[in-house]
Amino acid sequence: MGIPVKLQVFEGPLDLLLHLIDKNKVNIYDIPIVEITDQYLDYVNAMDRQDLNVVSEFLVMAATLIDIKSRMLLPKQVNEEGEEEDPREELVRQLLEYKMYKYMSLELKDREIDAGRAMYKKPTVPDEVLKYEAPVDLDSLLADITLTKLNKIFNMVMQRVEDKIDPVRSKFGQIEKEEVSLPEKMEYVKEYAKKYRHFSFKDLLLKQCSKVQVIVSFLAILELMKTGVIRIVQEDIFDDIVIDYNE
Repeated sequence: MGIPVKLQVFEGPLDLLLHLIDKNKVNIYDIPIVEITDQYLDYVNAMDRQDLNVVSEFLVMAATLIDIKSRMLLPKQVNEEGEEEDPREELVRQLLEYKMYKYMSLELKDREIDAGRAMYKKPTVPDEVLKYEAPVDLDSLLADITLTKLNKIFNMVMQRVEDKIDPVRSKFGQIEKEEVSLPEKMEYVKEYAKKYRHFSFKDLLLKQCSKVQVIVSFLAILELMKTGVIRIVQEDIFDDIVIDYNE
């Protein structure tokens, strides 16, 4: 009767590969594919074959390792940039991504455990104690205060306020997002054209309240002119542009 051996349970083929890489203390960017493949196949052969879904995942990775192993024996291929292609490159990328997500999950698990240990106790101080305010004797408190000391304290407070101000960011203006959509502006210009029929392009732009409004109005006029809703007329090069509404 053979000695029973309990195999470590891995979450997937990539987890097993990371275990083998750490066990053999090899560089993940320079995996000895022959050695790792042999150890991987030994583990797969010793697996419990009852769960075919799990076994199939490990078999797919085994086939991938054998494919990489065979390509390593062939002459190296050169890509379009003249660099030699490494058959292990895609596998290394998958291992690095899996390792990153695995460590992130462990970090989140540790934080969940630490959060579960936190305890909170609601305040039990009586309302009478919370409402109590110690009496203040203003005469004794202001006994040694002079105008000179008050001026000194005031200057200290103002200096602290100035020190907190960022000399660069304090000069920034407030940026506000202006909600202006092209379809809404097209509808506005269309109704404006219906009302005035024959009007100046300059007069229309002067009614806009910001640069963004002017730009969107200009785009709306171009769209309406393209669809034939309005017609643009300019006698000479520097004359005012006149807009006519088409029925």
